[in-house]
Amino acid sequence: MQRHDSIPRREFLRRSRDWSLGTAALALTPNLFLNQTRAQTGENPSELIRVGIIGTGGQGRANMMARSLVKHVVAVCDVDKSHAAAVARQLKERTGVEAKVFYDYRKLLEDRSIDAVLIGTPDHWHALPTIHACMAGKDVYVEKPLTLTIEEGQVMVQAARYYKRIVQTGSQQRSWPDEKFRRAAEYVRSERIGEIRTVRVGLPGVNYLDRAKPPRVPDSAPPPELDYDMWLGPAPFKPYTEKRVHPRHDAKDRPGWLCIRDYADGMLANWGAHLNDIALWATDTEHTGPVEIEATGHYPPAGNLWDVVQEFEAHFLFANGVRLTCRTDTPLLRFEGEEGRVEVRYPTQIEAQPESLLTWKPGPKDLALPLKPSEKRDFLDAVRFRQTPLYDAEAGHRNASLSHLALAALEVGRKLRWDPVAEVVRDDEAANACLKPRPYRAPWKL
Repeated sequence: MQRHDSIPRREFLRRSRDWSLGTAALALTPNLFLNQTRAQTGENPSELIRVGIIGTGGQGRANMMARSLVKHVVAVCDVDKSHAAAVARQLKERTGVEAKVFYDYRKLLEDRSIDAVLIGTPDHWHALPTIHACMAGKDVYVEKPLTLTIEEGQVMVQAARYYKRIVQTGSQQRSWPDEKFRRAAEYVRSERIGEIRTVRVGLPGVNYLDRAKPPRVPDSAPPPELDYDMWLGPAPFKPYTEKRVHPRHDAKDRPGWLCIRDYADGMLANWGAHLNDIALWATDTEHTGPVEIEATGHYPPAGNLWDVVQEFEAHFLFANGVRLTCRTDTPLLRFEGEEGRVEVRYPTQIEAQPESLLTWKPGPKDLALPLKPSEKRDFLDAVRFRQTPLYDAEAGHRNASLSHLALAALEVGRKLRWDPVAEVVRDDEAANACLKPRPYRAPWKL
């Protein structure tokens, strides 16, 4: 990857177009390219990092109200006006702050008083706001899974580096309150169970969301409070139905888009963003990728509204010899080494062989992984001190790539040989075609 100061902005934008993400280059208004945050204009943001929330549904709302973050929120944005109004009211009740309310995230990014954004949108809307926020000089906390395609992740990572922005992938597992995931990773990184041979990850299937056999639902006109065309954004046009988007009157209920391939990869990506992350962190493969991938699984019958993969089993081989198996199962994470094993069953149960491992603490010569009170605190610290967060954009991209690669292997029905440096499947045009994103829908395309 070339350094920021060696790539003219015009060249960066050209590359964005070449990667089928031309919207990242041109969908902004001209003044947004020239926008600067208070930090860049000489004002000191250390007293209060001002955060705007983009996407205020269930996850965005929960993130906003986190203890370490809520006092920093000064603006909210949602294409559903009822969501935006509700969280603005909640924020005022909680902190007394009269938040600015936006319905188009580009307008929020034009606000020079905002230092950073938290993106809690559906997965298909993660890439563009992240790239645009970097261009606007704002740091980004973006919900997991990071992307819908590998190319999106490549451009997001490039944008973070080019514009020298903090971009954190949102997941709480590295800073889980009882530290069991971090402890398991420390055991592995400190070689307390010997050389790692296999890692097994169990993820819930789509039944976890009670979405396995959705009813057939009629199309209807979008509700007046929702800008449905903007909600679809770069995704293909499909008629509105409430079960495609989110429940109108219950932001806490699980939205239907989680189980639709135009917007998400299902539990393979959704929960994989948590547990696979710890697997990669522990085996020191979080900034690379596998070299071989195999996968099996099945989809719902053709014509189902909810159409993500239901049950799956994916195998990944890394260059360091680690074999990762990810399958539908009880949520768990198991590391098997030459001298023992450690297993964390979600959310807090931990077991180890030998049992004495559970009382072990890292010594001066052992690796002690960083500990943060929360992922939101980690993000604010990274913004304030210009340091890399625990779960950066590159790690989020590499994690999301696992689900994209597994689905490509499932689609073509054979083992894939992956080049983690060039990020292409070796000698397999059909598999590489599966990994390419659909053309972005107008007006989100050149």
